[in-house]
Amino acid sequence: MTQPHSLPDLQALIAQNPQTWRPLVFTNGCFDLLHVGHVRYLQAARARGRRLVVGLNSDRSVQQLKPQAPGYPPRPLIPQAQRAELLLALAAVDAVVVFEETTAIAPLESLKPEIYVKGGDYTPETLPEYPTVAAYGGAIEFVQIEVPTSTSGLIQRILDAGKLQSDPG
Repeated sequence: MTQPHSLPDLQALIAQNPQTWRPLVFTNGCFDLLHVGHVRYLQAARARGRRLVVGLNSDRSVQQLKPQAPGYPPRPLIPQAQRAELLLALAAVDAVVVFEETTAIAPLESLKPEIYVKGGDYTPETLPEYPTVAAYGGAIEFVQIEVPTSTSGLIQRILDAGKLQSDPG
């Protein structure tokens, strides 16, 4: 599938085939400017269960989470349909569901994945989804991927390269 699932359709699919979907792993993020760090992170998440569902922040929620900084282009750089298509092209990703909120609480409450994976820069105290996952008995695993790449870093490198090319001196 090259399109994201709606949350009700994904719930139904999982309920019809629990033996092929559970234990279910869920992670979420903006995934703007997909890079090797994202790929390694998603591979590590997928290795923790039978299937991986990626909750993708909608364009509107990315705009709320990543307000435009001075000198930076507005985010997201890549529209949600294209970000979803890129994620679905990865072997590690079994399904994508787009959500409008700034947190993944709604898809977590609906899907109740056995394992919720987040990056190693989070802690239970800084994770707004922690109480939701704890309430239904899910596990939270933090994955640390050491890659010298970030979306913000890529944007800065592109901006710096543009400045160098336009500087005649």
